[in-house]
Amino acid sequence: QAQLVESGGGLVQAGGTLRLTCTISRSIFSINVMGWYRQAPGKQRELVAAITSGSITNYADSVKGRFTISRDNAKNTVYLQMNSLKPEDTAVYYCHAKSGIMNYWGQGTQVTVSS
Repeated sequence: QAQLVESGGGLVQAGGTLRLTCTISRSIFSINVMGWYRQAPGKQRELVAAITSGSITNYADSVKGRFTISRDNAKNTVYLQMNSLKPEDTAVYYCHAKSGIMNYWGQGTQVTVSS
């Protein structure tokens, strides 16, 4: 089992920055993939960024060049640095971790970007 706790969401103006943090209640060495998803009102949850245990990253086209995902194994933490935020980035952001066949989700953190 693992518990994921997100923090760092909030309200920011367009062009601003936020950094989301996800801390996991167990060692992340055995976690194959960690990532961030988001869900805007009336839309499906979508992958924003993911990082493997070997630090290979993957990004949604809409955030490439603006968002950066990273992980700190010593702190059992994954980060999402979000720069040049746009109003269309407004959503609830969820941390996700996959270990074998198990999937773990955080409770979500709201990100709101005003125009």
